[in-house]
Amino acid sequence: MALINTAIILAGGKSLRMGFDKQLICVEGENIIDSIIRTLKPVFKNIIVVTNKPGLYKNKDIIIAKDCYKGYGPLGGIHAGLVKSHSMYNYFIACDMPYINVDYIKYMMKMIHENNYEPDAVITRFGDWIEPFNAFYSKKLISGIEDNMTKGKKKIGELLEDSNALYIEEKVARGFSPDWGMFTNLNTEKDLKSINTKKDRRISI
Repeated sequence: MALINTAIILAGGKSLRMGFDKQLICVEGENIIDSIIRTLKPVFKNIIVVTNKPGLYKNKDIIIAKDCYKGYGPLGGIHAGLVKSHSMYNYFIACDMPYINVDYIKYMMKMIHENNYEPDAVITRFGDWIEPFNAFYSKKLISGIEDNMTKGKKKIGELLEDSNALYIEEKVARGFSPDWGMFTNLNTEKDLKSINTKKDRRISI
């Protein structure tokens, strides 16, 4: 099994606040997931998209995964991606995160290596909160996720509390992304409009 050669994009969810399927967001005329794939391809050999609409990804050089367990939100997506992957460590990003910082991804990979491939996950802190995506998760978590599911636990934080997660502090992460842009989520149409001026990037729907 490879150690770190897979990126997983979570493209599920109901997109209730956005009002339309986030998989259809376009960035500078390019579908947001196509943009994410293009950016991650030089770093990762394999790209997995966890989606309930596989027809959107015909003829793309990616692997499709579907939730094994319905109704568990992002935790279910993480589980589906890990089950499908043949890599021990996997980079996870949500499909509504337009700003990818490759240098930070490589830094997290370095942390995994320097910690002798022991962490179950590599997660960034934001004050007292965590950033569950733009993060790495190990296949070692699969059994823990399934155990939480049987107990009705759906929160990623609950999973991480019981795992050997490596946390990167906010101060370190801001050295890579001072404005925290690499953790930006597009949740509403207002977000789409306000982000137009950020880094001179235009987003349309």
